[in-house]
Amino acid sequence: MSRRDRGSRRGAAAAPAPCAVTVCRGCCCGAAQVRVTGCLDACEQANVVVVQPSAAGRAAGGRPVWLGLVHDTDAVRDIAAWITAGGPGLADPPGVLDLYAFTPSRRVRQSVED
Repeated sequence: MSRRDRGSRRGAAAAPAPCAVTVCRGCCCGAAQVRVTGCLDACEQANVVVVQPSAAGRAAGGRPVWLGLVHDTDAVRDIAAWITAGGPGLADPPGVLDLYAFTPSRRVRQSVED
């Protein structure tokens, strides 16, 4: 979907946009839009989850958060609880998620966050 298509869809929606989550190996999460991708180009950190802020979260200063090595259900539950609470910019992540956070290269970030 092009940026133009995304922009026109934003204007048509009456409800605020929820957080978005991008995962590299599939996920089940009812609290946000989940996009499954074939590769996030950070295989050394697989399983990778990128939590992007909602429109309100971005307005409050939230930025996408990259989490790597997400292999256990407790981590998935913590991520889901954080998203339910508002996600980046609106709610502090559970402290344990700091252990999963990493910063990918600028090139990789730009391909997902744009």
